[in-house]
Amino acid sequence: MSSALDVTEALDIEPPTTELARRVSSSLGLSTSPTGTFHGPPWTKTGTSLTRTTTGGASHKQLKPFAAEEIKILLLENVNTTGQDILRSQGYQVTALKSSLPEDELIEKIRDVSVIGIRSKTKLTARVLREAKNLIVVGCFCIGTNQVDTKVAAERGIAVFNSPFSNSRSVAELIIGEIISLARQLGDRSNEMHKGTWNKVSNGCWEIRGKTLGIIGYGHIGSQLSVLAEAFGMSVIFYDVVNLMALGTAKQKPTLEAMLGTADFVTCHVPELPETKNMLGRKELGYMKDGSYLINASRGSVIDIPALIDAMRSGKIAGAALDVYPAEPAGNGDYFTNELNPWAEDLRSLKNIILTPHIGGSTEEAQSAIGIEVSEALVRYVNEGITLGAVNMPEVNLRSLTMDEPNHVRVIYIHRNIPGVLRGVNAILGDHNVDKQMTDSRGDVAYLMADISDVNVTVIKDIYQRLESLGGKGFSTTLALDAQSANEVPARIMTRVLY
Repeated sequence: MSSALDVTEALDIEPPTTELARRVSSSLGLSTSPTGTFHGPPWTKTGTSLTRTTTGGASHKQLKPFAAEEIKILLLENVNTTGQDILRSQGYQVTALKSSLPEDELIEKIRDVSVIGIRSKTKLTARVLREAKNLIVVGCFCIGTNQVDTKVAAERGIAVFNSPFSNSRSVAELIIGEIISLARQLGDRSNEMHKGTWNKVSNGCWEIRGKTLGIIGYGHIGSQLSVLAEAFGMSVIFYDVVNLMALGTAKQKPTLEAMLGTADFVTCHVPELPETKNMLGRKELGYMKDGSYLINASRGSVIDIPALIDAMRSGKIAGAALDVYPAEPAGNGDYFTNELNPWAEDLRSLKNIILTPHIGGSTEEAQSAIGIEVSEALVRYVNEGITLGAVNMPEVNLRSLTMDEPNHVRVIYIHRNIPGVLRGVNAILGDHNVDKQMTDSRGDVAYLMADISDVNVTVIKDIYQRLESLGGKGFSTTLALDAQSANEVPARIMTRVLY
């Protein structure tokens, strides 16, 4: 199977009319300039048919939006160069910045881009997304997507992709290092030596062999950590909201309270949800064993940090390691103060506490893998409309076209999940030879993708214009229960045509 890097160049088609070009550009979020071409294998034009000359067998045919070199991509927060290289290799215009942007500046930058890539600090709020008139896809070069209003993105036909696997090992290894460091008070001993103080002690220092690790959230990171911990001779227990198959000899506990009362070390690996906010507060910290340790490399809202400060001052908690915080700076600098979080200085004053600046996934290996994973997902979506791995869209995929299928077009129609839309779409597509078609819905949004054969430029224009008309007021009125709702919610969200 060809990889996402095996790119076939874009097709040079007959220039659309000026009015149609403007409408396609607005709908696709992509340029339709008739002068934008790629230098690749020769194309021939037979009448008004779109034909490509080939020399071999039925090789993979990479689709492209028209004039791909005019697709503008904005990458923020120092996205790894592996990802940048993949995107640039497609001919896209890529702008890469090392930091995040304030909301007003972000709005100015995002208005004319088709793709934006971010990490954890950039906030794509509803206000930002509503100003992103040309945006079709967001790439989160990290695990989490809580920094994006994914619901509003879906309502605007904007797919959101992330990297749920690529930094799991890096985070798991960091946790193992912190478990050992807390058990041996390495942070305090290192700070003392830096100040010139020799303080050789063994009181309160432990081996981790034979100790019990409690994992909250047994997903990609938690399960990998489970295996690593057992290799060090630890017993592993975990709590998760769903029943999961344990790896090795790990055991799932029925309640959070039961797990907290048994574990010597507790580590959190859960997403940021309303249910996980202050998941570990004063009551939960009280369930933990006296002299136990707490680690959080998930989300900053999971732990009630003032309650943790009190628990550590009282000796209830012997040590803690935090990599995430409720409020984090937008860039590097001397910002971890009470102005950012009102308890920051109290936290910094504690003994046997490891504080790191959200570096769980910050390894060369993880960032390189994330760059590849997310960039390839973006290329597949922009070029072929494939939504596999999208966090806010139905997952839809069609078999790739081959070079033996030259006169084809791929139509993508994103619409409200309301009765009658498919009937209208199929009435249009039914006039043509639909080779394959798939549709799926997720909540209020539905995603249809179809490959149509034996088409020419005139046919493509006609299909596009008729699909666009389905979003009109008249069609919406026939679908809705009353005219008022029809005026407020048109059926069509976005139409894309890929050659």
